[in-house]
Amino acid sequence: MSSSPAVVNLISKSMVKAQPPSQLPAGQKCNLTPWDLAMLSYNYIQKGHLFANLPPTLSIDNIIDSLKTSLSATLHHFYPLAGRLATQHELDSDGNVTAMFVFIDCNNEGAEFIHADAHSISVEDVLAPSSDVPSNLIRQFFPFHGAVCHDGHVLPLVAVQLTVLADGIFLACSFNHAIGDGTSYWYFMNTWAEICRSESNQGHRHVPLDRYFMDEAKPPIKLSFSNESEFIVRYSPPPLREKMFHFSSEALTKLKTKTNEEHGTSNISSFQSLSALMWRCIIRAWRLPAEQVTSCRLAIQNRSRLQPPLSPNYFGNSIEGISSAAKAGELLANGIGWAAWAIHEAVVAHTDDVIRGNVRKWVEAPVMYSGGMLDGKFCVLMGSSPRFDMYGCEFGWGKGVALRSGSASKFEGKVSSYPGWEGGGSVDLEVCLSTEAMTALEADPEFLNVVSLNIN
Repeated sequence: MSSSPAVVNLISKSMVKAQPPSQLPAGQKCNLTPWDLAMLSYNYIQKGHLFANLPPTLSIDNIIDSLKTSLSATLHHFYPLAGRLATQHELDSDGNVTAMFVFIDCNNEGAEFIHADAHSISVEDVLAPSSDVPSNLIRQFFPFHGAVCHDGHVLPLVAVQLTVLADGIFLACSFNHAIGDGTSYWYFMNTWAEICRSESNQGHRHVPLDRYFMDEAKPPIKLSFSNESEFIVRYSPPPLREKMFHFSSEALTKLKTKTNEEHGTSNISSFQSLSALMWRCIIRAWRLPAEQVTSCRLAIQNRSRLQPPLSPNYFGNSIEGISSAAKAGELLANGIGWAAWAIHEAVVAHTDDVIRGNVRKWVEAPVMYSGGMLDGKFCVLMGSSPRFDMYGCEFGWGKGVALRSGSASKFEGKVSSYPGWEGGGSVDLEVCLSTEAMTALEADPEFLNVVSLNIN
């Protein structure tokens, strides 16, 4: 890391509105589904691209102009993102609040665009090869540190920060998770990148956007709260080490073969095998008593599992958490094939009937996710997905050299998945652990047998 202070200086801040404005009636509402509402106490999605080797003829002013113009055109298609959250209260005969309806006011107040400078920081400082992620530095690249989605009543639903480094740029986005999940986020980001790199920079094409929801719980959804303080939790995690680990496609193929051979099947996927590896190795690193119940939780996509499936263009949240549980001693005494099969069974059991039943239960008794909900529960949470086209998100300056995330939604045992830079089925994992547990993980023989030596 450079000896200079790691300071990010704000240069300018502006609001980008949809142009042309979407042809919506005045006061247009976009209702939130149960999956959306469950995220009101969760943090914004925060993902960012590190770019290096920019064309020498491309000035920062040109980059900013192109980003803002194309963002405006993109917001025309993704019109909910240019709005703000709003709440309508239901009152009893005495004027007391008995319930609330939260929705998107599609008022085109706009998304925030921030230009920042960090010329004392290099691309190498951000990459921090063979070292921990410099989280205190990277946190400064992202807007809305500590914000929860309910803050979208006053904060923009999307904020972008372009930070200029000594030899590159970092483009970060904070995206309100109550508006959409990872699939929706990358749909938006890749559409923006496509419009930005197009010659016209205006994106004169049709971008399908579908908000249809299944009949069991069509919005608007009544929330039986009198005040948001009844469900908003602001979580501050303890100090954690964050590190990126790389898994080559060859190593993952060998791991998948091993897990399937151990259990006498061919149905366990590469990601289920990788999840089982992280479950076992992190639980071992925590040095838990044999009788301690542990779990591996996966964020799973509902779109294709519903019958009929949701539209591929569905824009919103459509994810749930599924969990496999085992006592620490049982998990470590059995092989990785046993753990991977437990995860596989949880995935297979997540059917249309289960999804619809979960939605009905949520409507009857809403539960809001929060950043600290799983902290201290001896749970390994596998978030995000290596299937998202993250490196295909090119704005006309070439492929990003790395992906990093902000401080949002991090806790002990959180593992976020990214596609590996070289593609081909490789995977990068961002792991958050205490100092002691991370040190143990880095020395774990089972882990070291799979992870690439060139950790970065």
